[in-house]
Amino acid sequence: MKISTKGRYGLTIMIALAKKYGDGPISLKSIARENQLSEHYLEQLIAPLRNAGLVKSVRGAYGGYMLTRDPAEITSGDVIRVLEGPISPVEGIEDEEPAKQALWIRIRDAVKDVLDTTTLYDLAQHHEDDEHDAYMFYI
Repeated sequence: MKISTKGRYGLTIMIALAKKYGDGPISLKSIARENQLSEHYLEQLIAPLRNAGLVKSVRGAYGGYMLTRDPAEITSGDVIRVLEGPISPVEGIEDEEPAKQALWIRIRDAVKDVLDTTTLYDLAQHHEDDEHDAYMFYI
C-alpha cells in the first residue's frame, strides 16, 4: 500500500488541528501557509474529513476548522481510511495462494496496528518534540 498525497496532506491538516485543539477554529489558509501546501488542495481534502465527522467547520471572519473529538481519540488510521480507503498492501488477497495470502494478511495487520494505535495527539506531540530538538545544539 502506498499512501498518496491525499493521506499525507490530510494527516498534516489533522495534526495542525490537533496542535491547536481547544484554541478555536483554524483556517486552511494558515495551515497551507505554515506547511507550504496548496490551500486549494487542502480544501479538497477537508470535505471528506468533515463528512466523516472528524472535523467541523465554523463560519465567519474568525472561522475555520476544528476537530470534533479530542486528538487522543482520533487515530491516524481513521484519517487514512477516509482519504485513502481500506488498508491493504495488495488487492485480491483472497485470490492468492495460501503462503502469499498469509504474508499479505500479516503485513496488512501490522500496518493497521500502527495506524490504529497512533493518535493525532501522539503525532502532534512528536512533531513538537522534533521542533524543540531542531534548536538544540550539542557539543
